[in-house]
Amino acid sequence: MEFKFGGSEINQRTVLGHPSGLFVLFFTEMWERFSYYGMRALLVLFLVTTMLGDNPGWGWERADALVLYGWYTGLVYLTPIIGGFIADKFMGYRKAVILGALIMTLGHASMALEGMTSSFFYLGLSLLIIGNGLFKPNISSMVGQLYKTQGQEKDAGYTIFYMGINAGAFLGILLCGYIGEKIGWHYGFGLAGIFMFFGMLQFYFAQKIFGNIGLTPGQKEDMDDVIEDSLEEIGDTIEEVKEEAENSKVVRDRLTVIGIFSLFVIFFWWAFEQAGGSMTVFAADYTDRALVGDAALTFKIVNTIITVVPMLVITWVLLMLFKQTFEKFSLSNIFLAVSFVIIWGIVIWMLNREFQADTTEVPASWFSVLNSLFIILFAPVIGKIWESKYNPSGPMKFAIGLLLVGIGFAVLAYGALAIPDGAKTASVSLMFLVFAYFFHTMGELCVSPVGLSYVSKLAPLKFVGLMFGVWFTANFFANLLGGITGSFIDPISEEYGLSTFFLIFTIIPIGAAIIMMLLNPMMKRKMHGIE
Repeated sequence: MEFKFGGSEINQRTVLGHPSGLFVLFFTEMWERFSYYGMRALLVLFLVTTMLGDNPGWGWERADALVLYGWYTGLVYLTPIIGGFIADKFMGYRKAVILGALIMTLGHASMALEGMTSSFFYLGLSLLIIGNGLFKPNISSMVGQLYKTQGQEKDAGYTIFYMGINAGAFLGILLCGYIGEKIGWHYGFGLAGIFMFFGMLQFYFAQKIFGNIGLTPGQKEDMDDVIEDSLEEIGDTIEEVKEEAENSKVVRDRLTVIGIFSLFVIFFWWAFEQAGGSMTVFAADYTDRALVGDAALTFKIVNTIITVVPMLVITWVLLMLFKQTFEKFSLSNIFLAVSFVIIWGIVIWMLNREFQADTTEVPASWFSVLNSLFIILFAPVIGKIWESKYNPSGPMKFAIGLLLVGIGFAVLAYGALAIPDGAKTASVSLMFLVFAYFFHTMGELCVSPVGLSYVSKLAPLKFVGLMFGVWFTANFFANLLGGITGSFIDPISEEYGLSTFFLIFTIIPIGAAIIMMLLNPMMKRKMHGIE
């Protein structure tokens, strides 16, 4: 019997038309992103908050905090090249994912102890960087191997997976950000680790759904129900490797395309990752976040809707996964259910606490939630567009994404026009940030899930994990350069104005978009039929 999808017989049971294993990875990645983005939302705010007050921070200068932010967010994308190589050659994807999740859990636990000594804080950051290197490239590689075809179905699968990434980011920023800012920084850091641990357990106890996908090279597993499927996949692997060896020019051209994508994605993430850096500073110090009366009530209602509705959608997906897999993987499903019960409890507590308050101050970290919210809302729509006849080439999608991120910063540049040169505080409308995050999110949906899918389709089969590592290395340079550039927010705004600072992130991505459009015909030829 030939299976439609890779993995075990249970994996042939579908959720929303995709293999059940995709949603095991969906929720694993969701909790990992919960932990990463929850901590990321707090990092700069914690560092620059004064050492005095009820919730003291470290009182760092903005420039120093943004440079550390750049190094941290950069290094979590550099270590995947090592993690991808280790998994390809020695551990296999599944063991790497589990070990990486465990190390990151310990990292968050260490950061929760930051109040005792700064050593725990830096140890936590180091563990998060190492763990992410093992986790990030290898779970993405497993998504690609669930599909036996290289067409639109895989693109749609990666888009759904990307929605899981942003569901975790949404919840992490919302809850860790709120608890960190309102209750205590170490509580926010600790909460991030709890759900990383649940994500690891959920994956560990459901891993047999993947059959032979992600096993250590040469490893055998006693699964009678997937032997036939495993033999078929081995045969396909041998055939593909032979074909690649016979046509080295095709392989070389496709690797060139990955290289070009990796170069241009630097410009996108360099601008986009200002979200946790200079845009967070803009939200904290230059945006009117104090709401009273009708404005406060309106925000509370809107915040409740945008919190509860995505939670209901994700819970619905969870129940569909339970229906398909609970009989075989009940323990995994139980850990997943417990994690959602806890999340619902925290959400209800937070919303009730806000409604009882007379006034509302929007947390500075809250604006980052908009990115994840817009992705949850629009990722299915974009996925359907990519599956329809309105499906531009990969390079054109990249160009559109770069153009949109530039437009988002043009909105911020316009909003900052009235701020005097060198001002340390201001009270501009929060709607400028809302529109900026909308354009950035639409750009992200054109770049990131598409990029993941193209790496999976263009990379030689034996080195998929390593190529994902190379892809994430581009993010290292983007994040590091973004942090360093962001650290100049004060000198640039003092001499030229804050509007000019944001114009830098407008002009460069739009210029890159134009160049990518010009390269489109050449890149399509070098893909040799991959669409």
